[in-house]
Amino acid sequence: MSELVSIHPWFNDRFRHLAQLHQDKRLPHALLLHGMSGIGKVDFAKAFAHYLLCQNPENGKACGHCKPCELNIAGSHPDLYLLEPEEQGKQLKVDQVRTLNEFIYSTAQQGGYRVVVLNPADSMNIASANALLKMLEEPGRDTLILLITSKMGQLLPTIKSRCQHVECYPPAEPEAIRWLMNAAELDEERAKNILHINLGAPMEALAYIDNGLNEQRAHLVRGLADILKQRRTALEVAQSWNKLNIELILGWFYSLLIDAARGAVCESSEFIRQDDARNMINAVAKKTNPVKIFKLADKVHEERKAILLRQNPNKQLLLECILLEWAALLN
Repeated sequence: MSELVSIHPWFNDRFRHLAQLHQDKRLPHALLLHGMSGIGKVDFAKAFAHYLLCQNPENGKACGHCKPCELNIAGSHPDLYLLEPEEQGKQLKVDQVRTLNEFIYSTAQQGGYRVVVLNPADSMNIASANALLKMLEEPGRDTLILLITSKMGQLLPTIKSRCQHVECYPPAEPEAIRWLMNAAELDEERAKNILHINLGAPMEALAYIDNGLNEQRAHLVRGLADILKQRRTALEVAQSWNKLNIELILGWFYSLLIDAARGAVCESSEFIRQDDARNMINAVAKKTNPVKIFKLADKVHEERKAILLRQNPNKQLLLECILLEWAALLN
């Protein structure tokens, strides 16, 4: 039998705060959960929704055995509405948001709260965001809308101003390592390395393992090393990367450059965190002016941001440009 979504330990304090607001009858009608990607914000939202819908919460958590909890375990609670794009990475359509109207202003079938979990909130365009505004301004009674984002800059100010913000922080590294060791049955060193690759985000690290991304990562590191050692040209490597997930590749590339910049500025390899590329990063850090590294890192970041904003650059040309600059770092 399935279970309710559990609360990740690094969110315990935030969860208790929201539970106390509910007990004090001061819970707002809209919460905006924001923070870096991959730290479990969706699980946090669902766990709080389950708590809010539970008839007999115990110790500030859903009991797991009342009728509403059984419905949530089965994924069929009529008073919980999960709203997300029809396809991952696509926009949330205005018609999808409009379907909330009937749900928001109807009577809860289980006699308690109605809860909406909207993820990701940054997938709304202007039309869908405007459709949500009226519901945020005039919500039905005992209604909570939980919006989730890791890209606050892409939300309209009118949406942000109508929500109470809940900033979600990543766990401290020791806590994240322990969690990943248990979740993926890894030894400490392997868990630590994968967390570093994924910038300390536990859920991203778990997805890295579950989706078998190790080969794509190795492909990236191998290509960058081949360029520096002149085994392949930047154009050849760009061509070999063409079928890879470009958002993922640029994110990894950016984190490698930040590691190199950190090593260059501090003049020490102890600040380099990604062991699978340590020698290469250390070589770049020792032989390159940090200003050049930061300049390329900024370019990679901007290109990745353009993709996240759903612009459609020429993938081959983009990769060629940044890899030619990578090749020039040691010249």
